[in-house]
Amino acid sequence: MSDFKPARNHEALGDAFYDRVTPADFPQTILRHRDHRWARRMGLDTLSEAQWLDHFGRFTPLPGSLPEPLALRYHGHQFRSYNPELGDGRGFLFAQGHDLNDNRLLDLGTKGTGRTPWSRGGDGRLTLKGGVREVLASEMLEAMGVYTSKSFSLVETGEALQRGDEPSPTRSAALVRLSHSHIRIGSFQRLAYLHDTEGLQQLLDYAIATYYPELADAADRPAAFLSAVVGNVARLGAQYIAAGFVHGVLNTDNINITGESFDYGPWRFIERYDPDFTAAYFDETGLYSFGRQPDALAWNLTRLAECLVPLSSIEALEPALNRAWPEFRAELPRQMLRRLGLKPGDTEGDAAFVTRLFEFLGTSQAPFEQFLFDWRGGALSAERASASPSAQLYASEGFAPIADALAGYQPSDDVNLDHDYFARARPRTMLIEQVEAIWAPIAESDDWALLEKTLEEIAQMRQAYGQA
Repeated sequence: MSDFKPARNHEALGDAFYDRVTPADFPQTILRHRDHRWARRMGLDTLSEAQWLDHFGRFTPLPGSLPEPLALRYHGHQFRSYNPELGDGRGFLFAQGHDLNDNRLLDLGTKGTGRTPWSRGGDGRLTLKGGVREVLASEMLEAMGVYTSKSFSLVETGEALQRGDEPSPTRSAALVRLSHSHIRIGSFQRLAYLHDTEGLQQLLDYAIATYYPELADAADRPAAFLSAVVGNVARLGAQYIAAGFVHGVLNTDNINITGESFDYGPWRFIERYDPDFTAAYFDETGLYSFGRQPDALAWNLTRLAECLVPLSSIEALEPALNRAWPEFRAELPRQMLRRLGLKPGDTEGDAAFVTRLFEFLGTSQAPFEQFLFDWRGGALSAERASASPSAQLYASEGFAPIADALAGYQPSDDVNLDHDYFARARPRTMLIEQVEAIWAPIAESDDWALLEKTLEEIAQMRQAYGQA
């Protein structure tokens, strides 16, 4: 652990922003997943399994980092209903450290590690299945180039949990999530709700100093901060669409100020283009459906803007907020072309191409990920696409304008078509039935082989797309 560069920056905010808590004492700790790549980047790759379990199963503090876990305080809108009783109810900020590659400050936060003052009657635990699902979501999104938290560690904890939405009793786990920041829109909402202008200013100053230091000398720091957050969150929305991903619960407490995706509950990937596809069975109105995610993110950004009014003015903040939709509309073609391994052309032409592409995907119901896989590099992949399971759709009259448009693009420098991944007939996908198939042997016979094979395939996909 000699390379680990510890930090404890979040303590500087003071006790009004968090509660010091004690981790749960679990009956057992069994290591189920360890992110070796990111462990190396954090200087934690030399830990033995026993040491790893001591820190990420028993939560013995990492040397030089936080001496006690911090349960962070925040509020939030949940399905657009304000809830002032949130906060870290089954997790905490365990440690902070620096990425050895670029020196960024990173947080090690937990999920399923016991009760806190914000548990609201919950048991503070996480199901093992929920932990496995989070590993799969974060690994898959990272491979697709989405700015996401990483599932740093998953430890089975030996408790039997009662849950109404799955067969009970079920197995338990403690997840450690690696993120750039755990400050959420809801962190600002709490202070605005309490009319704590001094606290708002303190949190803003900390956020700028820690995550947006380039804004330190801005004439209107709140407006500059809002503009930066708007740009990053709009990019995330475009990345979701380009990945065919539905987060499922885009509440304000699930949107952080760095535009990094995290907290994977009822997530789904779409099989075919369907703007109305929802991930959560309880999302009865489709508020967070696939196609409405950019709107949900823009709504959440409006809530952040409202919080900043006491520190600035509506007149100054409004232009920054109004960037949300133009930023998303500009970013979506970039993200779609990135996934297709194509160099951007002119802005208007790229936007028109992506519009036609979504029209084709909607009309033809071509498998979403299969299409992006088949046409990686545009015309360079025409022969590959002709052997695809979807080849008949590409021979249709409706595809002709898309083929012509693809032929007009140059492949990106990292198109990487000679990678073994692109020799497959079908891409690696993560549809709900595949998730259930991965979980079934774990639940039935403690067989982890399919999960391990799947993670190997995702690693190959990540390397092929240049996300290693």
